[in-house]
Amino acid sequence: MNTTAAPLLSRPAAVPRRTPARARQVLNLLERLPRGQLELEQPDGRLLHLPRLRCAPGLADAHCVLHDWQALERTLKSGDIGLAEGYIAGEWDSPDLAALLRLCMSNRDHVKSLIYGSWWGRLGYRLRHLLQRNTRAGSARNIHAHYDLGNDFYQLWLDPGMSYSAAWFEGRTGDSLQQADLQAAQQAKLRRTLDEVRLKPGQRLLEIGCGWGGLAETAAHEFGARVTGVTLSREQLNWGQQRMRQSGLADAVELRYQDYRDLPALHARQPFDAIVSIEMFEAVGREYWRGYFQTLRDCLKPGGLACIQTITLREDLFARYLLSTDFIQQYIFPGGLLPSISAFEQEARRAGLVVEQHLAFGRDYAETLRRWRQSFEHQLDAVHSLGFDERFVRIWRFYLAYCEAAFDTGNTDVVQFTLRRPLP
Repeated sequence: MNTTAAPLLSRPAAVPRRTPARARQVLNLLERLPRGQLELEQPDGRLLHLPRLRCAPGLADAHCVLHDWQALERTLKSGDIGLAEGYIAGEWDSPDLAALLRLCMSNRDHVKSLIYGSWWGRLGYRLRHLLQRNTRAGSARNIHAHYDLGNDFYQLWLDPGMSYSAAWFEGRTGDSLQQADLQAAQQAKLRRTLDEVRLKPGQRLLEIGCGWGGLAETAAHEFGARVTGVTLSREQLNWGQQRMRQSGLADAVELRYQDYRDLPALHARQPFDAIVSIEMFEAVGREYWRGYFQTLRDCLKPGGLACIQTITLREDLFARYLLSTDFIQQYIFPGGLLPSISAFEQEARRAGLVVEQHLAFGRDYAETLRRWRQSFEHQLDAVHSLGFDERFVRIWRFYLAYCEAAFDTGNTDVVQFTLRRPLP
């Protein structure tokens, strides 16, 4: 990002006198951005460069086309939720949505009121979030809302292996990263996960949140394991079971519709050699973290290893996050909640598990999301043909760009934690 002062090439347009007062408040905040440059096209078509004393036409890091001042008023009231709702309503656009959101997130410490909004503007959203708790019934409902949109939809833009989680590009950067194949990087992630638990032929593996069956297939086919996978998505379960039959692995892999909380009663007397879970922990909910880790301990053999991959939040943002809500919780993953690294490790230790190590690879998730976003855009006609309207498309476009920006700026990370149940 260009943070150097740029020469003023032409006199920037002033803020119109008739600009609503609350929108003017937002512009005053943007005027003091310490990093980056924004080119804003006002509703009357005139360009405004922010900060005005530093920006120059053609050198902005991000561009916003504002159709209605209401979009800025929404943002001041409800923070990132208001910003998203303005976009969904068509009140603003950007030729590079991810770049605009990166600019916002890289300046979050200086524009907190635009990130969080006002307490009264978020109150209704917060109450809605609290009502989406992950009880047994709530978990099934929340998972259905996102994952049961239809396998045909996800098949349009995911890699052929149907991995809906961060790929691992193994440290690649620059041209090497650009040339890397997404499916190969997803497969590298699956193999690393299974290597972390030292999976051997004939061992019993439990996967909590088995998705469309990609990891279970790899564990059975390449590692010779016997796999039990559980999910609360009927769509994913049907796909995964068919996948195992087509791969000739139905005898080695059992996928079933089941809440993870039911596992100890079934398997505590015959625990698994290893446990894996990829990006399911975000759907557990903080009040159920202790039970989740106790399930890991109860279902894992003494000396056994578990590898849990989850998205994490930056440590200094975690306390406020717990008391608020955001766009992702409101529109994408109802009931979802991210841990910080320290919060995750603390809960694991409290359950009697040893944290062996962790690997953070958030930049790889940013690249994964870029690939997904590009694929999604290329498939818009097919998305519409499935019956999804323009509002749905704008929600998903914002979601993918929002997450990409969060990983690019380090506001979020993705981490594989390797845990061990101690020997008696």
